[in-house]
Amino acid sequence: MSELADNVLPLIRTRADLHRRGSTAHGKQMSVAVDRLAAAAASGTDPQDVLSVTQKAIASATTLIMRADDSSGYMGDAIRGLLALHPQVAVDAKPTPSKLVKWMIDFQFHNECDFFTIDPVAYAPALGKRGIAAYRAELEEIREALGPPVIDPERPWAAEFGRSRFALAYNDRRLAVLDRDVDKIIDTHARRQPNAAFLQDTAIALAEIGEIDLAIEYARKASDLGSGFQSQAAAGYLSELISEHRPTELLSTRLDTFARWPSFATATDLHEAAGDEWPDLADDVLTKLADRPAELILFLLRTLGNVECAWQQAHSSELGDEEVWLELVNAYETIDPVAALGPLQRIVEERLATAHPRNYRQASRVLTRMRRIAAGTTAANTVSELIDRLRTENRHRPRLQAEFDQAGLE
Repeated sequence: MSELADNVLPLIRTRADLHRRGSTAHGKQMSVAVDRLAAAAASGTDPQDVLSVTQKAIASATTLIMRADDSSGYMGDAIRGLLALHPQVAVDAKPTPSKLVKWMIDFQFHNECDFFTIDPVAYAPALGKRGIAAYRAELEEIREALGPPVIDPERPWAAEFGRSRFALAYNDRRLAVLDRDVDKIIDTHARRQPNAAFLQDTAIALAEIGEIDLAIEYARKASDLGSGFQSQAAAGYLSELISEHRPTELLSTRLDTFARWPSFATATDLHEAAGDEWPDLADDVLTKLADRPAELILFLLRTLGNVECAWQQAHSSELGDEEVWLELVNAYETIDPVAALGPLQRIVEERLATAHPRNYRQASRVLTRMRRIAAGTTAANTVSELIDRLRTENRHRPRLQAEFDQAGLE
């Protein structure tokens, strides 16, 4: 092997049992291999060697992930890094179009691991016109061998199911972008279906080729299609397009998004867009968030930085979100430490209402915090009495008693 291969491939390959913790560590190691390959490509190392090692790394990594628990995602991220590097390296290495086309086809249609995609648009500079033509011809051969799909009029998108058909449909979409063919982009991406995700994909592809007005039109169509999470995601993308290309329309766009999906996130976006106009909108926004206490408190706390108002609202509303209470206590503790003890006590008692070791540990941590806050104040005895009461009430829970002992809650 070359020196580059010696420096890279051992970071990819392993015979270890890649349980979750092991796969996380190995995934981080793989990312180092990606960095080394990228550095080699940038430093003028023999491009053909870089391409060869990159392809070997991809082959080893995609084989490896098939037997790994990549819950953390580190291995997948490293593989995506290798796949992003591959077409860039191919430009300098100048493999023959036939070899590159074969690699692309094999990766998508014959590789055991089908978790990842490659983008023919990214490979166009390395393939050239002749290579793109050969690539299209290979795709058509695969399509002809599969035969025509059986299309259910009620579920026409289901015709893409199956690895080969899915890969063909994906390539049709990306090649339409490569051709800058607006009609084909709309046909392959929107798929003639009232589906917000498909319409957003259409908008993204149109924006990719500079058709901004059409992209905004399709993003708006996606946003207007119901009130589900896909439409809300499309509304977010619409805001991105409007912010970049029609900034004078941003406030009205975010007003509409907030009106349809009032939340901490959409209120924060609206606050950002409003600028000097925020005082005229504030009351209406806070009123709309009032029936979503957690969203309201987070907005007051994180976006407006009004800790005291957030505290008052949390007590006057039905805020039941423990994580939000803890965040609020963190902020309010600097204003009135003793007042912060009340919510913490409620959290402890709610935790101990259900017998479970995890609840015991969490309650112990909160009680330890309460004792720290109360130290040197008139509330110190109150916290001690609370600990004594909880020990007595839970005297038949030995695991809880052990957790309290370990935390020094005596």
